[in-house]
Amino acid sequence: MVKFLGQKEAMNIDIELFNEYKFSVDQLMELAGLSCAVTIAKCYPSDLKGDNVLVICGPGNNGGDGLVCARHLKLFGYCPSIYYPKRTEKPIYQNLTTQCQAMSIPFLEDIPNAEALSKNCSLIVDALFGFSFRPPMRPEFVSVVDTIKKSGVPLCSVDIPSGWDVEDGPPECGGLEPDLLISLTAPKKCAEKFRGRFHYLGGRFVPPALEKKYGLELPKYPGAFHLLYDEKFFNYTRMSVKSFDQLLQLIREEIEGTDTNFRQSIRPEEKLMVTLRWNAPFVERSKNMGCIQYRRLRFFPTTDMTEQ
Repeated sequence: MVKFLGQKEAMNIDIELFNEYKFSVDQLMELAGLSCAVTIAKCYPSDLKGDNVLVICGPGNNGGDGLVCARHLKLFGYCPSIYYPKRTEKPIYQNLTTQCQAMSIPFLEDIPNAEALSKNCSLIVDALFGFSFRPPMRPEFVSVVDTIKKSGVPLCSVDIPSGWDVEDGPPECGGLEPDLLISLTAPKKCAEKFRGRFHYLGGRFVPPALEKKYGLELPKYPGAFHLLYDEKFFNYTRMSVKSFDQLLQLIREEIEGTDTNFRQSIRPEEKLMVTLRWNAPFVERSKNMGCIQYRRLRFFPTTDMTEQ
């Protein structure tokens, strides 16, 4: 099973990619940003085309991934705009900014308020902080994260949901809850706490020797694809259900039948509620296939079951 990386391991892998394998920073950013844009197009293939996508970029490499992602989203037919509150003078970031500007992607001076985001934005891409982030968050970014949370707009996080501890996950006071998480190179330990609909692994560029050294056990990507949906590399249980009541009973049995640590990790409200997700894309999208997701269980309805 694929390995979840701690912060130090993730940083060491990046250093080796640069120093031992001679990848350049902009080369990895291009691969990462393209992976993110392709994943977004796969998860939201028709809902968002022509609609507004706000890409929020931080000052580091994660922000660079976001700039690349925005450029490719524009090429895919989306309408991205960029909020880049703390720019850097490094040439690599200036070049990425120039490329976006040359494609008429607007840069916002201020982030819209939550109400405006909810009304005018179909998706937010969170590219603020990556795996080098250490809490607490700097004050200038706290209001940005709060605005994202209040907006209720579907959220895609690049590698790490901003504000999460790379290893321990979301803060106790409640952090961002992305609908889509795109892990890059290999998933980080905090991804085990992810409860959104879609988790993809992107970045098919890790040299075999490096993979072996760190015991990454990366999955085999299909064909020429450089993206992989988590159903391919996590141990999900597939069951068919005929009714919502049957689903709830199966979940109760799973909670009671698992280990104590797992039971204690489930939020109280999750014991009383599940979310139905319909028309969810998997490796191949099926218009008639719905998915009900509960942590590491995936249930597939055998009839046209509706939420009761």
